[in-house]
Amino acid sequence: MVREIIKIDEELCNGCGDCVTSCAEGAIQIIDGKAKLVSETYCDGLGACIGDCPTGALTIEEREADEFDEEAVEQHLGGMKEKQKIEDIVSRAMGHKPAGGHGHAPAHGGGGCPGSMSRMFEQAPDRDPAADELAPALSRLGNWPVQLMLAPINAPCFAGADLLISADCAPFAHANFHGEFIKGKTVLIGCPKLDDSGHYQDKLTRIFGTNSVKSVEVLFMEVPCCFGLASLVQSAIADSGRQIPLKHTKIGVRGDVVESGEA
Repeated sequence: MVREIIKIDEELCNGCGDCVTSCAEGAIQIIDGKAKLVSETYCDGLGACIGDCPTGALTIEEREADEFDEEAVEQHLGGMKEKQKIEDIVSRAMGHKPAGGHGHAPAHGGGGCPGSMSRMFEQAPDRDPAADELAPALSRLGNWPVQLMLAPINAPCFAGADLLISADCAPFAHANFHGEFIKGKTVLIGCPKLDDSGHYQDKLTRIFGTNSVKSVEVLFMEVPCCFGLASLVQSAIADSGRQIPLKHTKIGVRGDVVESGEA
């Protein structure tokens, strides 16, 4: 039959997964970093996902396609819920807090990609330095994913968060990155030179506008191009219309803190 159905332009798709969250039928998943229509029978052709696509990759086309099947959708969604239950059980067994639990919004799912599924962890407690002198350092990371490109707009970790936005290189340069900067923070990373800075600014504007972020610290390298990260974050806060305290910290290429202060 000829009917209306979603069309995905993979050249425009950046794999953010926002369309996956907005598709109530579970018709779209992220596969190999791109949004894919997993079955024509799951797509009702109403286009509820289109408005959430930040790149305009989604449109509605009219073409020959299998008929929309509500019964097949119900079975498909049931299977997805069972899969989420199994992932939560595995997460608990690993000592992590399942993203769908404790009153948080359901896990974003990242389009079915484990690498972009939103998660929150209990951060490691402080230790007695004298007693644990020879013990290995503990990770302070409390959220996943950390890549700005992969982070869902409405991830539970943004609620009431003190947000650290770090340049990709900073954790490699600063030896005590976890101990000094991550504790108690939600973390995002990105590169203003190699990544799409325009998309990052748009996405951060939506994150700031949608969530109750309490404060933001930007960690950037002393090389000139890296200040672009601080600049785009400042613009995103302004575009969001929110008053969010912003701090800049510059890291030298040898790992020292060159300067730090309110922006």
